Amino acid sequence: MPPELISILVLVVVFVLATTLSISLGVLCFAAAFLVGALAGGLSEDDIFAGFPGDIFVVLVGVTFLFAIARANGTTDWLVHGAVRMVGGRIAIIPWVMFGIGAVLTAIGAVSPAACAIVAPIALSLAAQYRINPLLMGAMVVHGTQAGSFSPISVYGTIVNGVVTRSQLPGSPIVLFLGSFVVNLVVAAVVFVLFGGMRLTRTVSMEAVAAQSAEPAMSGTGQTTATVAPDPGEGAAGTGGTGMAKTGGAESSGDAGETPVDKLDRDRVLTLLGLVGLVVSTLAFDLDVGLVAMTVAVALSVLSPKMTRKAPAEVAWPTVLLICGVLTYIGVLEEMGTIDYAGEAVAGVGIPMLAALLLCYIGGIVSAFASSTALMGALIPLAVPFLMEGSVGAIGMVTALAVSSTVVDVSPFSTNGAIVLANVKGVDRDVFLRKLMIYGGVIVVLLPPLIWVTMVLPNFG
Repeated sequence: MPPELISILVLVVVFVLATTLSISLGVLCFAAAFLVGALAGGLSEDDIFAGFPGDIFVVLVGVTFLFAIARANGTTDWLVHGAVRMVGGRIAIIPWVMFGIGAVLTAIGAVSPAACAIVAPIALSLAAQYRINPLLMGAMVVHGTQAGSFSPISVYGTIVNGVVTRSQLPGSPIVLFLGSFVVNLVVAAVVFVLFGGMRLTRTVSMEAVAAQSAEPAMSGTGQTTATVAPDPGEGAAGTGGTGMAKTGGAESSGDAGETPVDKLDRDRVLTLLGLVGLVVSTLAFDLDVGLVAMTVAVALSVLSPKMTRKAPAEVAWPTVLLICGVLTYIGVLEEMGTIDYAGEAVAGVGIPMLAALLLCYIGGIVSAFASSTALMGALIPLAVPFLMEGSVGAIGMVTALAVSSTVVDVSPFSTNGAIVLANVKGVDRDVFLRKLMIYGGVIVVLLPPLIWVTMVLPNFG
């Protein structure tokens, strides 16, 4: 049996074991990466470790660490309060505001994971406080960042348009951008309807929601809760409670509650400056969002050690283990040539339209577990041979491949989905993971053929 096929079968077994025996999928994938890489792939330990996603590890830890500090000193609640005022208390508008912010950030040049890392923590804090389905909010953030990802000046757009030019294929940057924007906008609209958005439109205002939770209550650990809006806290999300009191809507370790939620104190001002620095450095100077977030978090810890001493416990370590384990195994698959093996087998199909559909599926499936950026640079050249024949429209096919390879980034094993999973609050994170996996699976199954029908089939012949 070819080693590439063995690696695919082991991946299926790993998912079955994780589902049926409730074993950590991340741990299973680390073990599978070692066994398959060494025994079937003949890889050295250095080759196996090369697949460890160090950049994603730093993003997940840095962003969740930084926003744990922001929650502890009340900065997140101050931002939430500002967002409430901006939308005039209309809850149903919030998911669309998050969608729009994400789209604008990526359209002007932010890498999609960086934009998601900026928007998701605030969006999910709003979701927890105002009883918005976190799956709805997370999906809106991810699809928003993908909607703007193929503008002519964006990172993804530049990559795809560059590959098209080098391959001497006809291209249209505007069609590429609009194709991605429309698909993600339509998906977001469907998500809004299916996941409770219409119910939000019937909610009178945020103040009405807040009024339902205004009475002080004692939590199970003896914490006093007197918030103006519900904030179930991190303990229920599987991160382990931090023991931080909640006062005035802000989680604190003893100091933050003294400042009203709508006021600024020293720690909040410093945190806001750090967040502004995060946005500016990633957008204007193209610095790594994870490293910048980690640096800002360290600076805040030095300036206010009492406030931030419990922040490391807020990092979603089970999520970090899960994502890093899965992506390490995917790295082994790439090193063994499994991805190229599957792509070349599909590209060799003698029926161009069937090959086009299968390539869209390959893009969606692989991108749900791997880097969309790297995949687009590798997948489009695989389609060049039959695109050069002229039987399939190049512009539609390239757009279909690009969109199929990015619309699935809501998967919890992609960077964007992992950021959403790491920042969700007020729910059981394992339950949310399963929901996110199901949603990502539905997207992978349904979107590639729909994209193929709308973008490729009309241009056949």
